[in-house]
Amino acid sequence: MLSISDRLRGLLGSSGSLPPPAASPSILQNRTAPARFQPEVVTTRQSRGLEQFFGYIRDQVGLSILDFGGANQANVSYITNLGHRVYAEDFLRSLDDILREQDPTEPADQAQIDYFLRQNLDFPDETFDGVLVWDVLQYMPPALLAATLDKLYHIVKPKSYLLAYFHSDEKAQQVPVYSFRIKDQQSLILSERGRRKPSQLFNNRSLEKLFHKFESVKFFLTREQLREVIVKR
Repeated sequence: MLSISDRLRGLLGSSGSLPPPAASPSILQNRTAPARFQPEVVTTRQSRGLEQFFGYIRDQVGLSILDFGGANQANVSYITNLGHRVYAEDFLRSLDDILREQDPTEPADQAQIDYFLRQNLDFPDETFDGVLVWDVLQYMPPALLAATLDKLYHIVKPKSYLLAYFHSDEKAQQVPVYSFRIKDQQSLILSERGRRKPSQLFNNRSLEKLFHKFESVKFFLTREQLREVIVKR
């Protein structure tokens, strides 16, 4: 397993601060595990949330983007072609590693929380200029979710943006798990790779409460019963 110093070496220079933008952007890190499920349903859809996320960074280069979905070629290529760096981590697989067969509605203990944050979010404050969260947060037990959002609040820069997805069917017992691939600034390819029980389901009010430390929260409801959420730090 990589040490913390090894994991940060591609991100931090010897001075302990982010290096200047490189002429050729690169992937910072990839510890993505193979998908547990084969894609079953593939759809292409317009995404206002994605359009706004990239619209905010459209005229900049050399930014650092954190991708919760693990590395896939479509996302890596799109982000690096814009002149940015991407750190890709399969948060859902990491979540399964610590919870194993535990029911997602059961509370995570402090040891599990500390391990998850150490493995996935052990970065200095204000490291990232944006985060593609996708649909991972709804599968986290409440205490782990709160700790993750608190850590995210500190490792992203002020005025930066997070893009997250939450299923809008508040009565669902299981919901589709998606792999998100960027087609262009306005379009996503969604691959359904199974179904799982969410730890909790959210409406607009509960999402505003969830991101209460952040400056603003904006919602878009999609036809797949997915709620797109743009969060401004």
